[in-house]
Amino acid sequence: MPKKKPISTYTPILSNPIEYLKGVGPQRGELLRKEIKIHTFGDLLQYFPFRYVDRSSIDTIASLSGYEDFVQIRGKIIRMEIVGENRGKRLVATFKDDTGVIDLVWFQGWQWMQKALRENVGYLVFGRISVFNGVAQLAHPEMDLLTEEIATGKQFLEPVYYTTEKLKARGLTGKAIGKLTKALLEQMSPLEVRENIPVDILQQYRLLPRSLAYFKIHLPGNEEEFRQAQRRLKFEELFIAQIRICRLKLKRHKVSHGYVFGAVGTAFNEFYNNHLPFALTGAQKRVLREIRMDTVNGRQMNRLLQGDVGSGKTMVALLTMLLAMDNGFQACLMAPTEILAQQHFKGISELLQRMEVGVALLTGSVKGKARKQILAGIADGSIHFLIGTHALLEKEVAFKNLGMAIVDEQHRFGVAQRARLWEKNNIPPHILVMTATPIPRTLAMTIYGDLDVSVIDEMPPGRKPITTVHRTEYQRPQVMDFIKEEVKKGRQAYIVYPLIEDSEKLDYENLMKGYEEVKAFFPEPQYYISMVHGRQPADMRETNMQRFVSGDTNIMVATTVIEVGVNVPNASVMVIESTERFGLSQLHQLRGRVGRGAEQSFCILMTGNKLSQDSKERINVMVQTNNGFIISEKDMELRGPGDIEGTRQSGILDFKLADIVNDKAILDAARASAEKILEADTDLVLPEHQGLKDFLTAQRGKSVWSKIS
Repeated sequence: MPKKKPISTYTPILSNPIEYLKGVGPQRGELLRKEIKIHTFGDLLQYFPFRYVDRSSIDTIASLSGYEDFVQIRGKIIRMEIVGENRGKRLVATFKDDTGVIDLVWFQGWQWMQKALRENVGYLVFGRISVFNGVAQLAHPEMDLLTEEIATGKQFLEPVYYTTEKLKARGLTGKAIGKLTKALLEQMSPLEVRENIPVDILQQYRLLPRSLAYFKIHLPGNEEEFRQAQRRLKFEELFIAQIRICRLKLKRHKVSHGYVFGAVGTAFNEFYNNHLPFALTGAQKRVLREIRMDTVNGRQMNRLLQGDVGSGKTMVALLTMLLAMDNGFQACLMAPTEILAQQHFKGISELLQRMEVGVALLTGSVKGKARKQILAGIADGSIHFLIGTHALLEKEVAFKNLGMAIVDEQHRFGVAQRARLWEKNNIPPHILVMTATPIPRTLAMTIYGDLDVSVIDEMPPGRKPITTVHRTEYQRPQVMDFIKEEVKKGRQAYIVYPLIEDSEKLDYENLMKGYEEVKAFFPEPQYYISMVHGRQPADMRETNMQRFVSGDTNIMVATTVIEVGVNVPNASVMVIESTERFGLSQLHQLRGRVGRGAEQSFCILMTGNKLSQDSKERINVMVQTNNGFIISEKDMELRGPGDIEGTRQSGILDFKLADIVNDKAILDAARASAEKILEADTDLVLPEHQGLKDFLTAQRGKSVWSKIS
């Protein structure tokens, strides 16, 4: 443990700017802020190692096969020489232990290494094996003088800290950051790290005190100490997160006022009894009952509606809007893209064409007189339902009496963007946020714990499951022949190419090349092809999309711009190119563009001939199931929660240590503890909860939790 200071001389240091730590200074301090967001002593304390080197585990050179990932050997340099010329110069050191020799090589910084290293001195060497001209070597290994502490195995685990090239250039290697952290721990009083978990919970789960956990996570004496420190800090992260979201939910239920929708009136009943195009599923009816209960109790509804592609979320949204209208309120529906907004507008307008309901579409492309008329209609109440994009958030969009705000594909909007809808009336309108990206239970519990969650887990009757198959490049001719057979039957097909930000130029070239190949397989005038991608002008993209929607073209070649927003019941084939480059949830969304009619539909996953194990696993899941919830669980298992669409922009899963996939047991315990505390002491006024309350107060404004609606 670090040396304790007398309480009488204790002064807080964790809030000190990082440049005041010995060995940092103004220039290094500025670089630490910019590169790895370390602003204060406290930030350094929470900059955890990303791995540990077991200094007691030593390999022998004779035992190395060349297939090891990382190795650690102990011995001496017996010879050093400079090899090569000009840019090919490198330092080669022959390293010997009791069993053999191996070369250590430096291609960069070799001049400095030549000066720093000494022959016939003991070193501990750690690095990754590579093979050059059939001979195993270690390139740019970590070199440590063989101290007594290392030689005797007393230093069990050595922390390794992430660094950057710019930091290394200033001497702030991972090892140097470790030395700074150790220096901080040695001068720090345990009083600095205030406890934030009540004593009874620490005892119940046998958790280390917070101050000890921080010390042991950085300087564990052995693996058990590391494990205990990590478990304590993981629990803390998840517990604090659950306390925050549970408090938000309790506060909303207690104090949030909402408009009362007391009646199920003429509009709802007329549509339900006379214009409903198909019978609702049991799941849709259950969700409508939940919404009805939310809107009648005088509190603001804040509900998340999850439903797989094609499960009927839009029908639930329309009936909810009619419920608002029956009670004298307007409703709005906000979608992330103009295409999706137009689809909603067209579909809802057609369903309501025999009813006297004012429906309008407001997007960025609605200009001039048309825009003024819509704004006037919203203000005077003659427009009952407004459907649109981000344009709904603009200040000039002023409703007469907005009572229901619905957000589709909600993860595509930032928290602050969505919140601007809540300000469109004196009392915030009821909120229904919808997603067709099913979210695993553990993830929903973590991100959306402050929302009430509804799930549509049934598909409308008559929908045939989509047949999904995997095909390689060798089988492309057969795939094209299959599309021709479907087109002969009067069907249509999508062929989708990836478009990833990091490789956008190359992906665009692949799309254009693919488009030419498709035209070669499907020559005009026998076949007609549309192409849609993000680089096209919006009007051209819309025209090409509409040609496919109307059936004027047989095949649409596109990027993932069509992932949401296209509803073509006649399309029966979805070909996804370079499937290995997509995540599971995105593949499932793309597959959902077909299977919307009564005919059998097909999804063909095209890949190269060589696949990684991870890619094979994703493709097998897609072939085996159409269930979006099973797919989302597998997606989170394979990619991790931070890569699930929408969680990055939320800023909520910025856990330093916890992993809600692998730490589910800790998450469940943290959730149960949070709920138990808040059930007994919602406002945290009891003495035993003072430390927790102080911590939450100190953290206010440092996270997005206070902004979640």
